[in-house]
Amino acid sequence: MVLYELLLFCVVNSVPSAYAYLDKQPHYVKTCMIKQPKEIFINCSTTSVQGLFNEIPKGVPEIGLQVLDPLEVPVLNILQGGGGPVTVNASLSNVKVLGFGNTKILYNSVDPITYDFYTKLSLPRLRIDGYYELLGRILVIPLRGKGSCWFDAKNLDINVKSDVIMEKHDGFHFFNVTKVHVKFSIGGLKLHMGNLFDGIKALEDSTNAYLNANWRPVAESLNPILSKTIEDIMLDILQKVFDNIPANFFLGDLDLD
Repeated sequence: MVLYELLLFCVVNSVPSAYAYLDKQPHYVKTCMIKQPKEIFINCSTTSVQGLFNEIPKGVPEIGLQVLDPLEVPVLNILQGGGGPVTVNASLSNVKVLGFGNTKILYNSVDPITYDFYTKLSLPRLRIDGYYELLGRILVIPLRGKGSCWFDAKNLDINVKSDVIMEKHDGFHFFNVTKVHVKFSIGGLKLHMGNLFDGIKALEDSTNAYLNANWRPVAESLNPILSKTIEDIMLDILQKVFDNIPANFFLGDLDLD
């Protein structure tokens, strides 16, 4: 849930600019030729996207992209209701996130007809620290408290399919990313919430121990929320990049005129 709201914050607070685009190719964009043999192009494209993701966590102010590693978030408000396994009303403050700088691009291809992207990436670790106030339930566990907290996820594997429409502005072509589709898995999750149940130490320790021992069903119960939110944050990042960096810099043999 914390990861869900963190990613949602990134989406809400990062509004893409309207074609304040780069008219000169930046050093972190590698040009590939989509008409080359498929294997050669995929190798080039994967390297190119890795170079892009090496730059993104530092922030790219010329395209309006904030620093992502570390990502600092002043306040998050969390509300998830309904009849499912998760019901939470909470807030987080003084949040710091580490890990986006280690994104690994395993595979990237571009459809030569539709120009849709298919990307496989991995994130070795995502660490979140902050101060929480919480009232809710995860699985069968009622939760209440306020204090310091941390969440440490490892080995996230994410598959992203991006829907693209090619557009032309001022003599340049642009990838207009309209939607992303995400499937992901997580290899481990550890967490700790201090001062649960108004400081009743036995309940705090047993609840944290239960959630950590059952991290897999906890993660699975949050999967629909996390998938949708990862889609939102990936869409936001890709739109910022591709609305502002011409497709011609990525694909040197575009022939759409």
